[in-house]
Amino acid sequence: MNEQHPPKYKRLKLEILSWIADELFKPHEKLPSENEIAKRFDMSRQTVRQTLGELEREGWLYRRQGKGTFIAGAPEQVRPDVSEGMKIGMITTYISDYIFPTIVRGVESALRARGARLLLASTDNEKNKERDSLESMLREPLSGLIIEPTRSAEGNPNFPYFLALESQNIPYVMINERYADVDAPCLRVDDEAGGCLATEHLIGLGHERIVGLFKIDDYQGVHRMRGFRRAHREHGLPLAPEHLIRYTTEEKEGLPAEALAALLAAEPGQRPTAIVCYNDQLAVRLLDVIRGQGLTVPMDLSIVGFDDSTLATATEVKLTSIAHPKTKMGEDAVQLLMGLIEERGARLPGEDRVYAPQLIIRQSTRRRG
Repeated sequence: MNEQHPPKYKRLKLEILSWIADELFKPHEKLPSENEIAKRFDMSRQTVRQTLGELEREGWLYRRQGKGTFIAGAPEQVRPDVSEGMKIGMITTYISDYIFPTIVRGVESALRARGARLLLASTDNEKNKERDSLESMLREPLSGLIIEPTRSAEGNPNFPYFLALESQNIPYVMINERYADVDAPCLRVDDEAGGCLATEHLIGLGHERIVGLFKIDDYQGVHRMRGFRRAHREHGLPLAPEHLIRYTTEEKEGLPAEALAALLAAEPGQRPTAIVCYNDQLAVRLLDVIRGQGLTVPMDLSIVGFDDSTLATATEVKLTSIAHPKTKMGEDAVQLLMGLIEERGARLPGEDRVYAPQLIIRQSTRRRG
């Protein structure tokens, strides 16, 4: 299914959820009739009935025979007391891949120490799956939620669900990044500073032809790219347009490798001598491209990754990388969320936690010449 064009009943469901979130209809207030809604949105009465039925099963609405459909009462009235044991939700882009298991372990450990349970969901970095995950979480009696946004730089088509969280008075925090239209505390690395630090390390080693490869459908990649550009600018080093390679999630398996291979095919005096990668996963993938050109790391090409994942030390060449707090971020997310839960009545947004980047120097970088 094309996530940009969900079926009619899904679109209507989002619209009605936004009515509830914006308090256009108060608890126990009657909604327009099925016929009125069908006419207003140019839908069949069957589609309207399907939507209202689903919202009723999820506890948003209730029906009175012969009287109509009404907004359900305040959800917090049916939420369990904290003393009964909390259930915390977590939505992340991936669960069993890359650095995400380590973040999840940090969350689990911190929740276990507090006697709370974790309900976990993954979006596979797809907006429609994020929508489904948010829908599922909203059906649960959650005390709070930890969310990693999906392709944060591509906007937030699921914004009504975030409004619904606020309407239900469910505190939530975001990790790694936040959507621009969401007012929630965020725990993240200073990615721009990290991109700058990685690039300055290479400039300090005498490299001038440095390639940057960044995934730009999330703000992490955008900010790392900004840091890469900033380092060039602050050091008075020209940046050739072909040395800045941008790609999306759909392109990550092909475009970066193809673009780098083309650059490395140039004459020795023209080809790049160093690379800054969006993350360690990409850096490891590009090692095969470098070998395929008959070059070696770091003798012919220095390379810096990002996140200091297990991949950074799993290859024959140990990667220089920018550290990601991983476990600590998970633990801190729980601590921050618990503070919001205690202040639930005040509905305070809370403060961001930004981690300073740290460069871990290993074998993949060396002084040029």
